[in-house]
Amino acid sequence: MIAHSKGIKYTPGTYPNRRSDAAELADKYLREWEQRRIMAKERGPEPVLPPTICFSRKTGVGALEVAHILAQRMGYKVVDREILEYIANRARLSEKTVSLFDERYPGKIREFLSLAFGEKAFIKSDYARQLFSAVFSISGLGPAIFVGRGAHLLLPRERVLAVRFLCSKPYRIKRLASILNATEEGAENKLDRIDKEQRDFFKSVYGKKDASPYEFDLVINCDYMNEPDWAAELVALAFKQKFGSETISG
Repeated sequence: MIAHSKGIKYTPGTYPNRRSDAAELADKYLREWEQRRIMAKERGPEPVLPPTICFSRKTGVGALEVAHILAQRMGYKVVDREILEYIANRARLSEKTVSLFDERYPGKIREFLSLAFGEKAFIKSDYARQLFSAVFSISGLGPAIFVGRGAHLLLPRERVLAVRFLCSKPYRIKRLASILNATEEGAENKLDRIDKEQRDFFKSVYGKKDASPYEFDLVINCDYMNEPDWAAELVALAFKQKFGSETISG
């Protein structure tokens, strides 16, 4: 969904400093992952998935900005809703992503798909299966920060730092109005439509009405933790505490 206000295009989950679109980033990431595959080929199959960070949020809270700050510090890739949907909805890219993963982790995606479809009967539609394959494969190709689309529900929980960002609706309205240079009434109307779309997505794909706080390692309230750098520092510390000395490299 793309919203417009005073001639300004807004895609949910973006923020003003974003410089590349989903197609450019997806293609760039795939080229880099393929290069990593070539360089790592002599080492043989990887033993486990690298630790992954997953952000869950309501649109307008500012989680994507935190993700990009964190990615710069850690050398991780940011994989947001747009990138995931771009890959999941394009058969060629989806197949290439899975193929790269299979070469690094032989048999793993089939093994985990069997487990997931056994325990997670909510993965019913073709789109949901493609989304699952995209998330799971991307997580194995290189260190990543996922933003949105419930990625924390699809990956092995012990390999994920799951973070939920929340805040009051007035905070989100003010932030989105500022991004779009729009009135607060216009921003609120857009958020209402986007929130409904998000609820419909989670009900359709996961059979859930909302995210429970018990799903996450960390919950950050941006009404009070309202500087992106603070939130990024907090997530980095939690990641270090959970995964210890595991390599963090891009």
